[in-house]
Amino acid sequence: MKALSLLLPAWLASGWLLLSSSEELARKDEPHLKNVRQLTQGGENAEAYFSTLEDRLIFQSTRPPYACDQIFTMKLDGSDLKRVSTGVGRTTCGYFLTGERILYASTHLGGKDCPPRPSFEQGYVWPVYESYDLFTANLEGGDLRRLTETPGYDAEATVSPDGSRIVFTSVRDGDLDLYTMKADGSEIRRLTHEKGYDGGAFFSADGTKIVYRAHHPKDPDAIAKYERLLTKGLIEPRVLEIFIMDADGSNKRQITDNGAANFCPFFHPDGQRVVFSSNMEDPRGRNFDLFMIGTDGTGLERVTTEPSFDGFPMFSRDGRKLVFASNRNAGERGETNIFIADWIP
Repeated sequence: MKALSLLLPAWLASGWLLLSSSEELARKDEPHLKNVRQLTQGGENAEAYFSTLEDRLIFQSTRPPYACDQIFTMKLDGSDLKRVSTGVGRTTCGYFLTGERILYASTHLGGKDCPPRPSFEQGYVWPVYESYDLFTANLEGGDLRRLTETPGYDAEATVSPDGSRIVFTSVRDGDLDLYTMKADGSEIRRLTHEKGYDGGAFFSADGTKIVYRAHHPKDPDAIAKYERLLTKGLIEPRVLEIFIMDADGSNKRQITDNGAANFCPFFHPDGQRVVFSSNMEDPRGRNFDLFMIGTDGTGLERVTTEPSFDGFPMFSRDGRKLVFASNRNAGERGETNIFIADWIP
């Protein structure tokens, strides 16, 4: 499917509009970050990940004229912005599959409109839309190929460093578990079997490990609530812990245990540490910061201190750059933008 023409304001389509210098965006109490640069301006932008050559980023964004997230790519300075999803339905979790193709989840086969947002009558919940399936496309958004066809949620996909396997979350066996498959959608393997949600997975730089977020309710009331919400296509993400396992699903171990909402973990290139986002300093609120922790669960260190939201971190392969999403420097309340910074060890 050929990508539709991109309809964006001229100032946005032309590239990066600098609002603040990198010195102003870098905080003195964030010593690991230097030369912080803002790459998007306005809207809701998140989950920005490096291309294979690390010359572009892929990310999801809700911005005019779209009512919900679509997938875009851009250069590392924020220029050459391109929409690479279909422009209809809702998308999530874009990733570069190879140097020639991209991967993302989309609901567009379930309808052109954005699927409805859940009400919060049952508290703070996330939707797991049953119409999400995984697709690949070329770098311009064309040659669309469907990878998953099972009923229910298939999303949250990322790719091994060698491009050979995809890890993703699916409800195909009745629970939200992690699976891997070849890049063409074949040879599917289930990795997790614990009752509860497993998702947001990433491979280590050498492809031997997977880090992910999970919620495994234990007492009968909590299990019943989880199952009741899941039948409605919902999960409650108030408590998520970070886990690591081997790439074949063996040797699972939990590396956080703080009762907070810990998510979007990503391995440092050294394979010995994980960066992730958490509201552990504000467990009943929405102040999320980036933290680092050893793969053995020791050495917890706070990375960001912005009193709002910092999340979705990803290191470059050499560990010298960190890209992340943040509410910092927002022009309006609720804006989330993409930032890139030099990483200072």
